[in-house]
Formats: sequence, structure tokens, C-alpha cells
Amino acid sequence: MDPTLRWGILGTGTIARTFAEGLAKSRTGRLLAVASRTQETADRFGNALGVPRRYGSYEALLADAEVQAVYVATPHPMHAAWSIRAAEARKHILCEKPLAMNWAEASAVVEAARRSDVFLMEAFMYRCHPQTARLVELVRSGAIGELRLIRASFGWNSDAGPESRLMNKALGGGGILDIGCYTVSMVRLLAGAATGAAFAEPTDLAGFGHLGPTGVDEWAIAALKFPGDIVAQLATSLRADIENSVEVLGSKGNILVPDPWLPSRAGGTSTILLRHKGSSQAEEIRVTTSDGLYTIEADTVAANLERRQAPPPAMSWDDSLGNMRTLDRWRAAIGLRYDADGPNP
Repeated sequence: MDPTLRWGILGTGTIARTFAEGLAKSRTGRLLAVASRTQETADRFGNALGVPRRYGSYEALLADAEVQAVYVATPHPMHAAWSIRAAEARKHILCEKPLAMNWAEASAVVEAARRSDVFLMEAFMYRCHPQTARLVELVRSGAIGELRLIRASFGWNSDAGPESRLMNKALGGGGILDIGCYTVSMVRLLAGAATGAAFAEPTDLAGFGHLGPTGVDEWAIAALKFPGDIVAQLATSLRADIENSVEVLGSKGNILVPDPWLPSRAGGTSTILLRHKGSSQAEEIRVTTSDGLYTIEADTVAANLERRQAPPPAMSWDDSLGNMRTLDRWRAAIGLRYDADGPNP
């Protein structure tokens, strides 16, 4: 019997291809099937990546008894529904971020995984990378003293038009939900690490942003306050180039992570810069891995099937729920609502 985990992918977009390429190098899994909303698209993806089984509907893939785990790579508004359907089909689930459109949907996904007794993880791939584990260790060990301030940013100046997924409100477009979710997940992780917890929840949040002509946020910032008076500054943008980095400032020094979101994407070495108070020279902490970012993510799933969740710093169910709750608060602060949120209260 084949000991590797047999995967299916729901969706054939860019992120689906990226994950498939990472999975091809996995020690623990192989891609058995792909599904699209049309047979033609599934066949095109399958031909390009050598996928044995191609389905013209998501339902058909979920009905394949030999598929054990599913990567949900559909547009954002379909994440919750198809994750729930996958759980009901007794498939283990890796769902592309965000897990859902809001906290209520995410709660339904978690409950479905619990009810069906299957693995579930939100696919923040950077959370599975050893660079992130090393960063948590530095904060937790007191390498920079008491944690005081975190800055996290993720964005770029996109040329995407109104028809693009990024700008389409019906597809969950906008910076906060698509990439601002990374910054929220990072600061919650580090605020938790400062107290020895897996993550922390903000007690206060203020947010500002610009809603473009399609109704989604094109740039936005947020200020968060955590227990212990730890504060965080977040920025995300789809219409301006910003520095994609994380800074962690403490009483005895600071840490700079120049490449927090896609560290050593194809394998190799990434760097964390640690500067002690009073020193003009930063210490380079190098983290090397032979595996690429998405390969590590796939292997993390396989290694933790029995416990149904991956251990931190990977995203646990409670971590994902807390992240969605904070994203809801950030969107509310700038007046951004999606159809999934229902009518204004």
C-alpha cells in the first residue's frame, strides 16, 4: 500500500499550481487529483503538472475515495463552503488563507472538521517554515528583552484592474483579507510568544484605509494593543509599494526579518537580523532548509494528521478563529463589508 498521503486540489489558479509544485518535492505526499469548474481547465492543469486524475467539478473530486487530503485553492468566498464539504467527505483539509470570509464562517469550518474528525489547517505557509519558529524562540527567550512594539507590512503596487480577483468585492478582494491577514497572524504570534503563549488576542484595535471604486480596501493600516502594553503597527497595500518586513522592538534590542512571508521559497537560507541595545552591528541569524516553503507546508500536514491540528507556530483552529476575529475588527474599522457579513446591523 502506498504510504504517502494522496492529495487532491480544488482549484487551478496560481496558488494551486504553486502548491502542486511544492508537493511534487514532498517526502510524504503526492498529488493524485485536481478539480476545476470545467473539465477543460482541469485537464490543462493536469497536463501541465502530470496529475493523474482530473475532474470537471469539485464534487467529483470529493467523491474519489482514494483522495485522502484536499487543498482548497478556490476564490476566498468559496473557502468555507468547500472546506465544510471536504470535511463531510472525510477528507483532511489544508485551506488557503483566509480560512473564510469572516469569523462566523470560520467557526462553521472548524466545527465541521471537529464533527468529522479530520485534520484542518489554514495555509499560512510561512508559519510552517523554520525561520518563523526561530523568530518565536528569540522573542520567547528574551533575546531583545521585554517586547514593546511590532511593525509588520505586506503589500505592493498592483496594476490589477476592476475585474481582477484582488479588486473584485464579490471575490473577497482587498488588501486586508488577502495579505493583511499575514500581518495580523504575525503580530498575534509574537505577542503571544512574549508571554509564552501560542498567540495573543488584541484588546484594542484602530484602523484606517482607503476603499477604492470597486468597494475594496486598496491600502490600510491598523494599530493593535495586546496584554502587557505590547503595541503593533500593521500596513497592507495593493496600490503602493511598501517594505514587506517585520520589526520586533524590545527593551534590550530589536529584530528585523527582511523576508518574513516567503522565506527561502525554493529552499536555501533566510536571515534574521538581531541587534542588541547599544550595538551598531546586527547579528545575522541564518536559517537553512533544503525544502521549499510549500513542500514544508505539505509535510507539516502529513506529520500531524493524527492530532488533527498542527502545533504552533503553524495555525491551530483557535489561532485561525482569533485571526479571523481580528480581521473582522479591522474591516469594520474602515467600513468594509462583504456579502458574507450580511446586511449592516
